[in-house]
Amino acid sequence: MIRALLIRGMIAGLLAGLLAVGFAEIFGEPPLDKAIAFEAAAEHADHETPGHEKAGHDMAAPELVSRAVQSTAGLTTAGAVYGIGLGGLFALVFAVAYGRSGPVAPRQLALLLAGIGFVAIVLVPQLKYPANPPSIGEPGTIGIRTALYFEMIAISLAALTLAVLLVRRFGERFGTWNGVMLAAGLFIVVAALAAAALPDVNEVPVAFPAVVLWRFRVAAFGMQIVLWGSLGLIFGILAEHALTGRGAAVRRA
Repeated sequence: MIRALLIRGMIAGLLAGLLAVGFAEIFGEPPLDKAIAFEAAAEHADHETPGHEKAGHDMAAPELVSRAVQSTAGLTTAGAVYGIGLGGLFALVFAVAYGRSGPVAPRQLALLLAGIGFVAIVLVPQLKYPANPPSIGEPGTIGIRTALYFEMIAISLAALTLAVLLVRRFGERFGTWNGVMLAAGLFIVVAALAAAALPDVNEVPVAFPAVVLWRFRVAAFGMQIVLWGSLGLIFGILAEHALTGRGAAVRRA
């Protein structure tokens, strides 16, 4: 069964990744182009200042991958590969959870897991460190910013794991609904404390258009909604078909 679910998870992830790429092409590329244009204009203004050394600019390495390739074939390839990997991991988590989460149908469980994964991996980290276009931030702080973002993801996943481990114990003591609410509250408290403890990153240039920044972040967030939502929907359909067919075959035997 795990092999069948894994294959279906990779297929669902591929389709979800392509849908997310389509969303990014429509809503994400325009603000990204404007952000790149802002960065190019800022670099040009710096090189035009008196006394600026132009040798480094003239000897800059040529662009290895053109912007046209990045926004078409590059984006599609990245979305497909990421979707396949995410779908495979999602299928493994589904296989572990199925049968251990009570009488929940495959479609409902897939949507529930997709929602939980979206909250823990996307929503919580981006509330602390929202996505920024490439023209924002100092090049020397890329490593620090990336480490902080992944640290927030790790803490969010740890809080989620703790909440999942305690939800049944809470349910046995306080009832199912109260147990779920207590576990969810514990997750929120741990995530909020981590977000308050981690340092902020404020590197948005003063002159950067606020509308462009807002639209880029909305597009990045919407892309994740499309990815996780379509993954849960598509995998739920495929998993239900596989599990129902296997169950029918067992009953006939």
